[in-house]
Amino acid sequence: VQLQASGGGLVQAGGSLRLSCAASGRTFSNYHMGWFRQAPGKEREFAAGITRNGNSTYYADSVKGRFTIFRDNAKNTVYLQMNSLQPDDTAVYYCAAGRIRAPTPEPYDHWGQGTQVTVSS
Repeated sequence: VQLQASGGGLVQAGGSLRLSCAASGRTFSNYHMGWFRQAPGKEREFAAGITRNGNSTYYADSVKGRFTIFRDNAKNTVYLQMNSLQPDDTAVYYCAAGRIRAPTPEPYDHWGQGTQVTVSS
């Protein structure tokens, strides 16, 4: 499956952004989906995940209550709604698809190219 992330940009602290990740090539609903992020000089870290049918979601503690992951299998797209953004949320955000539900990068087989999110103070 090929993944194309979009929706990043520059936003002030307290603002919101919605990221999208469009999938193509294989049956999107066969995959658990995740959003990860990588800040300069740091390792890639898990932000949010969602199961194949969208019935279950899970979040890193750092984004819980502010970010919401959801998917539309009819549109082959997963989203990340980010509210109350803070400068610490500045990173390149990646979507990923995998056969196993996991809050770590290793089980994910397919990755999007990343979209930059910058939050100014």
